[in-house]
Amino acid sequence: MPDLVITNAKIVLGEEVIRGSLSVKDGRIDAFDLGNVSRGEDFGGDYLIPGLVELHTDHFENHYRPRPGVTWNATAALQAHDAQVAGAGITTVFDAVRIGSDPEIGDITEDVAAQVGAIEAASSEGRLRAEHLVHLRCELPMPDCYDHFAAHCAQPVVKLASMMDHTPGARQFTTIEHYVAYYQKRLRLSDAEMAAFIRGRQAEQERYSDINRQAILARGREVGLAFASHDDATVAHVEEALGDGVVIAEFPTTLDAAKAAHAGGLAVLMGAPNVVRGGSHNGNISASELAREGVLDVLSSDYVPFALMLAGFLLPEQVEGVTLPDAIRTVTANPARAAKLDDRGEIAMGKRADLVRVRQMNGTPVVRGVWRQGERVS
Repeated sequence: MPDLVITNAKIVLGEEVIRGSLSVKDGRIDAFDLGNVSRGEDFGGDYLIPGLVELHTDHFENHYRPRPGVTWNATAALQAHDAQVAGAGITTVFDAVRIGSDPEIGDITEDVAAQVGAIEAASSEGRLRAEHLVHLRCELPMPDCYDHFAAHCAQPVVKLASMMDHTPGARQFTTIEHYVAYYQKRLRLSDAEMAAFIRGRQAEQERYSDINRQAILARGREVGLAFASHDDATVAHVEEALGDGVVIAEFPTTLDAAKAAHAGGLAVLMGAPNVVRGGSHNGNISASELAREGVLDVLSSDYVPFALMLAGFLLPEQVEGVTLPDAIRTVTANPARAAKLDDRGEIAMGKRADLVRVRQMNGTPVVRGVWRQGERVS
């Protein structure tokens, strides 16, 4: 007998939406058909979509460090994050853990170990609703970036690393004025102190960035990690990423960079909050514009877990020609494929039964049930 039977559902497949039923056996999709059956869980016409796949979220870090100078029990923080993630319909999540100490915080060596260790332990202990993997966010200009990377990159839960550079005047912060507007008030620095801070960051980039990138790429290839570029602003940035063998282009800041990345075979990833808000909070290219140009592949919740589900349903309303199956692929099949997780991300025979029941209510989706490998988790 099937472990789970769902009926009277609008099932979102890769290219179409059908009204019908689905059955699950041994944690995998066993069958799905047009029409309804007389038994099972009646969805009452709600949508059935694949479990969402999240490649880059800082949300765990926000729970771990809820206030400046305050760190929380890492396992408890992870469980709080996990409950929100699963409740948002995310069944696979790559928790982004910063690598390379933060000038705002200081040495984060112990914090990195606490977060990666909590994910590995909690996963093995069966504490978590979603499946949690680790994405190492490598801040290349930081002196201890490679040391942190080397200490954790071979752990089984680590699957992805991104090459990041938030130096003033580079990539995301293409102008010094942009950087000052974003950071000076946060850092509580005078104009003179801010100028000195910027000079320090630029000197670190000059000294460490290229060395760290090459060392991280070499070691990462040895342990089989996938790599992402980050905040590509120019075609030259994309060409560097292609030369490095990355597979994902995270948050390109210009249309030219996004087009070059897509043409080069990289999965172009943008923030779901960008879709929800109608544009970038930094004034960079909008995700919806990339969708109109046909170069948006993946959405990431980034800092608000539910943004992923919301954007999946908003995108067809914002961009002519984007269907609901198209939009749902950006939060399910496409990120799964980019991360080489070929067993999930779509409703198809033999795939993992990571499933979400969703009802559209007044323009905002409501998650009404979540299953991971056929087991109800939310």
